[in-house]
Amino acid sequence: MTEPTIVPRLNLHDTLITALRGMILDGVLVPGEKIAERALCDRFGISRTPLREALKVLASEGLVELLPRRGAVVAQITEADIHNLFPIMGALEGVAGQLACARASTQDIAQVRKLHDEMMESYARRDEQRYLRQNRQVHEAIFALARNPALSEMYQQILARIHVCRFIRRKDDHDWATAIAEHAAFMDALEQRDGARLSQLMRDHIAGTSARIALASLDGSEERDAV
Repeated sequence: MTEPTIVPRLNLHDTLITALRGMILDGVLVPGEKIAERALCDRFGISRTPLREALKVLASEGLVELLPRRGAVVAQITEADIHNLFPIMGALEGVAGQLACARASTQDIAQVRKLHDEMMESYARRDEQRYLRQNRQVHEAIFALARNPALSEMYQQILARIHVCRFIRRKDDHDWATAIAEHAAFMDALEQRDGARLSQLMRDHIAGTSARIALASLDGSEERDAV
């Protein structure tokens, strides 16, 4: 966080919340890490008052924990969160896949293919942070193709809650190969407009991710995985 990023005063509150949320979802701010308020104030060119107001909002979303006399830390996942939230995420992904195949235009699908290919380039370079960001963009794009704002809103709410799962288990070579194969299958099903297949593939992908994360959590590891 060395380069200053000045936040415009217009709509400062919402802009700051969005920026901080993005830093958490992208892994710039790591689960369990104490949030360095002074560094963030310098980064955004703001005082501590708007920063702390933004942190309160993120705390209400479950992204941040506010600790008495200790400041704020990025929230961590619990075993209960894994068991409770991932089945919901799987169901949402399944519905999104089904609807996307039915409602997307040829141009829409081509745009998702472009995002997928860019993610593959990051995989080839083992650029994990860029890969994770693009991974999220691919999933968000499929939800956008479902043309269901309520579905996308629910997805974003659950995604915010389980964001830390991406930082529990680091991929080994087998995990990377599995994830890439699963996403390649997503694209094939989407381009074939096979809604039933894409729906099941996306459900299975989330179920597999949940199982790996649950195992890593029980083992006490502090590695990364991608939703």
